[in-house]
Amino acid sequence: MKNIKKENQTFESIKHIDENGFEYWYARELQDVLEYTQWRRFDNVINKAKISCEKSGISIIDHFADTGKMVQIGSGAEKEVNDYKLTRYACYLIAQNGDPRKEVIALAQTYFAVQTRKQEITEKEYSMLTEDEKRFYQRDLTRKGNYSLNQAAKNAGVKNFDKFHNSGYKGLYNGETADDIAKRKGLRYREDILDNMGTDELIANLFRISQTEQKLRKDNIQGEKEANDTHYEVGKKVRKAIADIGGTMPEELPTPEKSLKQLEKENKKMPKK
Repeated sequence: MKNIKKENQTFESIKHIDENGFEYWYARELQDVLEYTQWRRFDNVINKAKISCEKSGISIIDHFADTGKMVQIGSGAEKEVNDYKLTRYACYLIAQNGDPRKEVIALAQTYFAVQTRKQEITEKEYSMLTEDEKRFYQRDLTRKGNYSLNQAAKNAGVKNFDKFHNSGYKGLYNGETADDIAKRKGLRYREDILDNMGTDELIANLFRISQTEQKLRKDNIQGEKEANDTHYEVGKKVRKAIADIGGTMPEELPTPEKSLKQLEKENKKMPKK
């Protein structure tokens, strides 16, 4: 077995910091650490990771920035090759989509997952956030949770992901589908319902998401119908838990006046201090 601490130092040693203090990794350097000898094969892994990012509703360009790199090709000549500047989340997705037979891939998954968790805010910091800031934080957690849930559902044999996710919504929202929730909230066509939830509603959905993923993996659920039924039952049990403690049903919680997309646009328009 390779020493995990040594591998962590390797991942850490290729980390870069830009002028704004943000960390990033170069794909070509990560390729070497993950023991991919051919860029073509590693680029395929990156493309799978980008698809996973997009399906999770997260902007690809925010995490996979195209860049170039000059390499020597002999006789002192150089040529430019494709490369990427990767965020920690992008590296995590690449590790998740890498060759599971490689021991270093498992180490990478652990490293980037642990380091990402370390960056999460503390309970004290969370309590000091405004309601909108809490919404942004919980929305980010649901994106990551839905990515992991989709991976577990795919392994279980799910192909119709709309039906799979609606099964969970039906359990939690007393029969309502995503479209029903959107109509009740008065949203435009294909507007993201999670972007139009308050903190409490997002937390209820995050609990549904995380518990479904755990059950799919722990019970080794196989088959699309079985996965859909599992998602529905978990949603229903989360609803019952809310009722048992005297909480407000998710469909009765108020919809925020502004979506997170609207808040993002307004923040971009504000003059920088």
